[in-house]
Amino acid sequence: MLEWACARAGYTAASFAETHAQFRLLSWLQGEEVPTLRQLEEFAAATHTSVGALLLPEPLGEPLPISDFRSGWRQGPPSANLLDTLYLCQQRQDWYREYARLNRMDAVEFIGSARVTQAPEKAAAALRAAIGIKRTERQDIPTWTEALRTLIERADQAGVLVMVSGVVGSNTHRKLDPTEFRGFALCDDLAPVVFINGADTKAGQIFTLAHELGHLGVGESALSDATPRVTPDQRVEAWCNRFAAEFLVPEEELRAVQGDDIQAIARQFKVSTLVALRRIFDLGRLSEADYWQRYDAELERVRGLEARGTGGGNFYYTTLARAGRRLTRALVVSALEGQSSFSEAFRLLGFKKLTVFDELAALVGVEG
Repeated sequence: MLEWACARAGYTAASFAETHAQFRLLSWLQGEEVPTLRQLEEFAAATHTSVGALLLPEPLGEPLPISDFRSGWRQGPPSANLLDTLYLCQQRQDWYREYARLNRMDAVEFIGSARVTQAPEKAAAALRAAIGIKRTERQDIPTWTEALRTLIERADQAGVLVMVSGVVGSNTHRKLDPTEFRGFALCDDLAPVVFINGADTKAGQIFTLAHELGHLGVGESALSDATPRVTPDQRVEAWCNRFAAEFLVPEEELRAVQGDDIQAIARQFKVSTLVALRRIFDLGRLSEADYWQRYDAELERVRGLEARGTGGGNFYYTTLARAGRRLTRALVVSALEGQSSFSEAFRLLGFKKLTVFDELAALVGVEG
């Protein structure tokens, strides 16, 4: 059970013992010492589990609450970080669904409007129209970061709760692993959620957002490791990948572009060079071997650029992104009107100080 708790928290027993020497874990495992109740409580907290779970004769089964369409992660059960992130987003979704019902808000029209039997080009065109993304507007956006922010804002305005975070809740010591998952969709016609793993590259986040919008379009909740690099085996995932590529870079518009310069295509459509490369491959302008070679080389280049450009960021904007603008505004309004408690708003938004609440209220345009 001790080894299970370590694995659930993303460690081996040896790596946990090395970074948490205070627990004398190896001595416990070898039967040389027995942990006290206090030590067991502290170990449970460090591995994000419970003392009760550790005292069971065998590990708890913790199935994912949504469909798992990941293709690259087959290294055992879901981590505590993934599960806790999913549970938090489900709690936020439950709250917002009731808020939407109380305020008689309309259902989000495009949820469940598509089918995997439908051409993804048609579904992508319909969603672009629904959220108001035009090619001429994309060309005028100065940076890729701004392009991602604009896409998130448009999805938010269309009724989607978009949350971006690289940590569990607001705990910066619990970083999410993009190799375990890149995002997920929680489908609901009143409170649809897209969660994007903010520890991924900006290129990955753009593609994940489009991919998860595809899942909402076909009316499915799903956990994904979406990437333009591969074509998944699952029918739904393959469709959502094709949808995402078409949503970001429409084939008809790309055919009108002269040449296969991925830098130029990326600038024109305000997508990553990785997505641009995938679209060239989709059009048959690259062999599969050339595509894989160029993709891996470009991915390393992009990671290097983003690593050099990493900064601390603005605390309030980061907090707003983690819960999403739509949910944050609803919680602020509900708390100020007395419909919800401030403690509930603080819990769902991930902070404990009233000063942070006031700053977020100003960011979402609500006066106290």
